[in-house]
Amino acid sequence: MAVCDSAEQKSRAPYSHPWLAEALSAFDARQRRRQAVFEYTRNPACIFRLDISRTPRELILRDGTRIRPGDRVARLHFWNEQIPPMAEDGATIAWARRMQRAIALSLRDLARYLAGRPDLADIAVICGHVPSATKSQSGQLTRIMAYYGFESIAESEPLPLGERLHRLGENILISLIVLAHNAGALRRDTLTRVRVPIYLSRRVLESEFAAEDEVVLGA
Repeated sequence: MAVCDSAEQKSRAPYSHPWLAEALSAFDARQRRRQAVFEYTRNPACIFRLDISRTPRELILRDGTRIRPGDRVARLHFWNEQIPPMAEDGATIAWARRMQRAIALSLRDLARYLAGRPDLADIAVICGHVPSATKSQSGQLTRIMAYYGFESIAESEPLPLGERLHRLGENILISLIVLAHNAGALRRDTLTRVRVPIYLSRRVLESEFAAEDEVVLGA
């Protein structure tokens, strides 16, 4: 997943460092093209993008869904430009509610998208790596995502050096994006962020969000 607190609405101005924001936006666009990350909906309230990749892990989720190394999964990335902007003094109750609604809406759109793609019928799991400021905050993030059916399953083996360096690079990029968009929100712990691996079975996605979508549409 990309970075949550890097997000600012495109309409918000001025940036703390406009030239840096423009350069980082161009870099981010190139990275998305390289990783084949795409928007699965045109809904301006959706906060996720998607890529289809292959998992290196074998996992069994609580509902019995199993994935094996090499299976395709749908991997979520934050759609940074569409995440509700956070105030410099941190998250508020109003911001948290906006995020809750945005996550639910984004998952409803994802359920609809997958249902309309027969070529993705083999996708059984939706996953992501959510950045968390500190290890102590990982538990809170896990509880939040569990509300939407996600399970947090820690990596069983130490990360290889290449992956550790990659995550350090991501943390540096997070810091630069926050600096460019809202320098006052930059925190000292940005460079030491950890990742929370989260998994959602397609069965749960469809039962919880496709059904909810039908109710909303029929209202």
